[in-house]
Amino acid sequence: MVGAGDRVVGVPGTARRPEAARERARVGGFTTFRTDRILALQPDLVLGFSDLQREIVGELIGAGVAVLCTNQRRLDEVLAAILMIGGALGCEAAAREAVADMRDELTQMHEYTSVWPERPRVYFEEWMDPLIAGIGWVSDLIEVAGGRDVFAELRDRRSARERIVDAADVVARDPQIILASWCGKPVDVGAIAARPGWKTIGAVTAGEIHEIEGEDILSPGPSLVHGLRRIHGVIQAFQAR
Repeated sequence: MVGAGDRVVGVPGTARRPEAARERARVGGFTTFRTDRILALQPDLVLGFSDLQREIVGELIGAGVAVLCTNQRRLDEVLAAILMIGGALGCEAAAREAVADMRDELTQMHEYTSVWPERPRVYFEEWMDPLIAGIGWVSDLIEVAGGRDVFAELRDRRSARERIVDAADVVARDPQIILASWCGKPVDVGAIAARPGWKTIGAVTAGEIHEIEGEDILSPGPSLVHGLRRIHGVIQAFQAR
């Protein structure tokens, strides 16, 4: 979205957006990057995300490679990171335009949903063992899309272990919609519905369990607008029942 796609030489195996990313060399997974593969591509700059990648970042810096690693958690931080990366790549104008487009869509959707008299309760599951609720920007997107995150109080918790929740607590909060994206692992909707004690949850009895593709919701960049639209579509369909 900032016009530097032709300069990308390698991507993680989870990269799906934009389409052209699928044609680039694969250099590992989110936390299992291969230093040798990255160095073989002779990059001028490596872009990383999250403290979870600190080991590979350290290895690359030790090998003399320039690395820019962002650590965004909330939606505003995602937008700021896009501007930072755009500036580092010499694409500041394009980055500002991309962020402005994202802000426009977020604002328009929030204005549309903010007048809804009822906002369904939504539980987002980022991992299944242990149960981990959604990261901050996911909680932000749920709110913009017209829902109420049942674990909204966790949105400022920056590490996954701080967002571990108890299965009984999910039952007690009785989400009307369950959204799940298991960090690249296919979501087993049937297994979620069959969890002990979960048959009383409104989302389970109504069949409102939905997988959201990881590339649309767990990659903190421009692709989040696709996740926003997907969540909004699920919530709108629920409201129309």
